[in-house]
Amino acid sequence: MDTGLTGHATGPGTRAIADRARSHGRACPEHFRTFGELTLSSLGLGTYLGEPDPETDHRVEEAVAEGLRSGAINVVDTAINYRHQRAERSVGRALREVIRRGGVSREEVFVSTKGGYLAPDSESPLPPGVWVAREIFGTGALRPEQVVGGSHAMTVPYLRDQLGRSLKNLGLETVDLLYLHNPAEAEMAALGPRKFDDQLREAFAFYEGARRVGRIRFYGLATWDSLRMGRSEPGYLSLERMVALARDVGGEEHGFRFVQFPLNPVMPEASLLHNQRVGSRAMTLLEAASALGVGTFSSVPLLQGEALGQVPPTGGLTGSQPVLQFSRSAPGHLTTLVGQKDAAHVKENLALARVPPADEATFRSWLA
Repeated sequence: MDTGLTGHATGPGTRAIADRARSHGRACPEHFRTFGELTLSSLGLGTYLGEPDPETDHRVEEAVAEGLRSGAINVVDTAINYRHQRAERSVGRALREVIRRGGVSREEVFVSTKGGYLAPDSESPLPPGVWVAREIFGTGALRPEQVVGGSHAMTVPYLRDQLGRSLKNLGLETVDLLYLHNPAEAEMAALGPRKFDDQLREAFAFYEGARRVGRIRFYGLATWDSLRMGRSEPGYLSLERMVALARDVGGEEHGFRFVQFPLNPVMPEASLLHNQRVGSRAMTLLEAASALGVGTFSSVPLLQGEALGQVPPTGGLTGSQPVLQFSRSAPGHLTTLVGQKDAAHVKENLALARVPPADEATFRSWLA
């Protein structure tokens, strides 16, 4: 049985693509950041938006392929529910084609995906409800009463089913990072804090097992509000508590190493709000992540266009570049994920890789 592309992102591989990009003038030295053994680009490819149709498939494939061929981007982010499984398949086809042509190796590219939401297959002839009834409920992967809010589940059998589908969609033997997708936003209110923690512990234990057999390298949480909101607000998550839970399950070498959250000029809380605590110290989310050894990926840098014009176009930056410069310049931040399906936008964003991030004083002035 074909298990897909073998291997995963490695220290030597990710350093090699960064070294090539720098030596060929495709990226400035500061564009790539290190996290543990990995060297990752400060801009990554997101795949969230778009219709579940062949035209969008092709556009996403072209955008991902162009980004990877450039050598300036080696981070690709997707999710099984994005465009009803088609986003993962577009990423998989693009990655395989670029590797086949010798543009990159598997060891140079960091691929993340997400699980948790119901994700009917839009390429199936079955209507979504019938598909879920047959492929999810009918196989025993999930019971109808385990679905929370009509769209989310994080039971171990369901997460196992989703991981298998994601690996098949991506054509990979191992995914570098698997997020639990918006768990607090989707389930905490319905489950209550104690049952939510129990479910999270079981999910983390499953992910640790998936690491041991080589299906994933790392895991984490992809969030919207829960890590950025105030400590007293319903649905708030303490990053320190999440790391402690992972340590309880997986020991000191646990795989909970990354979180994802929005960061843009309209949603700057990760750099501004001291809502997290590490020990007795109040910190921003980015500060807490750094202190706890957790890497950060940010989403929606443009906020579907709402953030455009919120940052002065300094240094000759144009179009979306000033706003992308905002999030990639946040002190302690790893990678800004940019959804892009237009070749012109890809080229514009790739040009930013040759520009150093703003210094901390400039970034702080944008927050004022």
